[in-house]
Amino acid sequence: MAQAAPKRQKTANATRESEFFPASHQLFVCRVRKSRQKFVLQVTTLLTSFSRMTGEWGCVKVTRPATSHELLAKCIGPVVYKPDAGASETLVFRHYNAQQEVMGRTMEEWLRFSVCYWHSFRGVELKELLCLPSGSDPFGGATIKRSWDDGSESLDNAKRRLRAAFEFFTKLGVKYWTFHDRDVAPEGKTLAETNANLDEVVDVAADLMKKTGVKLLWATCNMFAHPRFMHGAATSCDSHVTLYAAAQVKKGLEVAKRLGAENFVFWGGREGYHSLANTNVRAELDHLAAFYKMVIAYKEKIGFKGQLLIEPKPKEPTRHQYDYDAQTVMAFLHQYGLSKHFKLNIEPNHTTLAGHPYEHDVIFSSAYDMLGSIDANTGSPDLGWDTDQFPMDVRSCTMVMKAVLEQDGIAPGGLNFDAKVRRESTALKDLFIAHVAAMDTFARGLKNAAKMISEGVVKKSINARYVSWKSGVGARIAQGEATLEECEKAVAELGDPHPDSGQQEHFEAMINHYI
Repeated sequence: MAQAAPKRQKTANATRESEFFPASHQLFVCRVRKSRQKFVLQVTTLLTSFSRMTGEWGCVKVTRPATSHELLAKCIGPVVYKPDAGASETLVFRHYNAQQEVMGRTMEEWLRFSVCYWHSFRGVELKELLCLPSGSDPFGGATIKRSWDDGSESLDNAKRRLRAAFEFFTKLGVKYWTFHDRDVAPEGKTLAETNANLDEVVDVAADLMKKTGVKLLWATCNMFAHPRFMHGAATSCDSHVTLYAAAQVKKGLEVAKRLGAENFVFWGGREGYHSLANTNVRAELDHLAAFYKMVIAYKEKIGFKGQLLIEPKPKEPTRHQYDYDAQTVMAFLHQYGLSKHFKLNIEPNHTTLAGHPYEHDVIFSSAYDMLGSIDANTGSPDLGWDTDQFPMDVRSCTMVMKAVLEQDGIAPGGLNFDAKVRRESTALKDLFIAHVAAMDTFARGLKNAAKMISEGVVKKSINARYVSWKSGVGARIAQGEATLEECEKAVAELGDPHPDSGQQEHFEAMINHYI
């Protein structure tokens, strides 16, 4: 027998919210009828059954903000594995099977998927201090409105939003999430009030994490949205601003430790310049290094065990960011003696903004054991700005996963979907489909990369290009033992070099074989 719907209770902020109802037992069909500017909600309880093989799982959440209209949302999930799914079945996994073993580990262990809170639950545009649910862009207003979000900056709304997020995580089947401090809790009038707000919402997050088993891949501090950071945070020309940023990071590290974050990220959105005419670049970089040294000291003082990560980006919002790309960040860390304390969080959309191929920064940071985590997204290379699209290109994901496999995994980092649905994708199911498709794309990339590595044809062919470095004077140069005089003598004996073909087309064709 179907269960009756629980009564909706009034809350202090005049908001009513129903529970989520599993569609395996019941389906709530809601019709909203307008009569004299009032909405009448008619709810009928029906017996029904859903095939798990379709990936469909329905629920209805009804919210009534202070305004008069009803907001209804049908939630989808949990998403299931269906390898024989048809082209239109986009709410099931065709390739991602969490417990399937690939090269000795499960897909779940290799991929370590994470949902980012800001794009998926705080919208896509900055409005005043925070990212609000919108779908707005510089040329138009909001298009996206979620039923669980009344648009306010109240703590009640922040907590309700968080509960919706964790339902999404569990239905999607991901084990990790990420957030900025100002994503999850509203900013107050003072730092103390802001920290109190954060503590209150973190209490809810901790409880939800315990109940669901979802872990915190990483936390970070938003030190770019508020006007106080217009000249930067750690690199501001005003030391008072840097003091504030330091205090904010102190709290951020404490929250990260409390929630068991496996990493802590620094993205310097305002750490850069718009004009060299008014900028002392050496002073700003010195201040940035000093800031990071304070972070390291406090991390060790409180016993936070997470990995510190820096995320490169060449520009936007500044004209030039100091963490331009992977090589720039590694050089900075080396210059200031910080290399052993940090690794890199690579976002491929930032990589292409820097004029590099998609996998460039992943490969370069991995080559020096500096790849710590990946913000899994993509951009439109024909555009000059950060579009944060969901990764759907199998070749790109294959090359990324090849680097991850070759370095024996990415833990304690992961693949965090720092991506947003398009402004026109306003349905809730679009958010599910975007994540499902991206997870499937990386699962395909994982399988492709595993086959490429296990067969060894590509690696063997690459090694053959460098065979001359394994013996003779070539080996002595590589080992740092040769002299210029020795090289001159060898050239006299060997004559002019005649390099072999680079065979670029052959290598690209071999890689295509695995895609």
